[in-house]
Amino acid sequence: MQVLTGLFGSYLVQSLYAISFTDLSFYKIRRLSKVSSINRQLNVNIVRDAKVSTYRFTDYFKGFDKVDAVRRIFGEKTEKALNELRVEFAGFRGYMGVSEVDGHLMVSAVYLKEGDMVDIYLDVIHELVHVRQFMEGKELFDDRFSYINRPTEIEAYRCAVEEARRLGFSDERICEYLKTEWMSDRELQRLAKAVGVDCGCVKKTKKER
Repeated sequence: MQVLTGLFGSYLVQSLYAISFTDLSFYKIRRLSKVSSINRQLNVNIVRDAKVSTYRFTDYFKGFDKVDAVRRIFGEKTEKALNELRVEFAGFRGYMGVSEVDGHLMVSAVYLKEGDMVDIYLDVIHELVHVRQFMEGKELFDDRFSYINRPTEIEAYRCAVEEARRLGFSDERICEYLKTEWMSDRELQRLAKAVGVDCGCVKKTKKER
C-alpha cells in the first residue's frame, strides 16, 4: 500500500466535567497500562525520530526479523531481505509506502514521530508485503483495479489484519485502522469484507495528517 492507516480507539471518558481528578487519573493510568502492554507484545524497537534522508531499514525498525508475520512474508530470505532494504524518511505528511522504482520503503518522518506505535507497526507489516511483491516482479499500482480491489493491496491488508487479530484487536478497532481519509464508508465495507472484518459499526474516519 502507498499511504496508510491510523491508531487505537481512544479511551474516552464520557464527561470530563462529571468525574473527579482521582477518577481521571485512574482512567489515564489504565489507558497507559493497556498501551504499554500492547507495545510489549510487539517485541520490536522502532526509532521514532528520524531526519529526512535514507537509511538501512534495520537501523530504525529493529527486531522485525523475529516477527512471525514478517517471517511468513519472506520465509528463509527474511534476514537478507530486511538487511538489504532501505528506508527513506520524507518530510511529507502522510503515512508510508513502497517505491515502484526500486522497492525501497518510504515513510513520513512526521508520521514516524507522531503516529501511534501500533498503527506504525501494522503499516510496516503491510508495506513489507509490498516489498516482497516488488521483489517478485508484481505490479504494485495496477490501474486496472481500484485501490480497494487491487490484489496486492488485499494481500497486504490481510497480513496486517491477521497480525492485528494476534494482538487481540476487535473488529471495530481493526476497522478504524483500515479506514483512511480518502476511503468512503462503502469502500471501507468492501475492503473489510475482502479481508474478513466486520465494519458495520464504524462511521468515523481514521487519523488525519
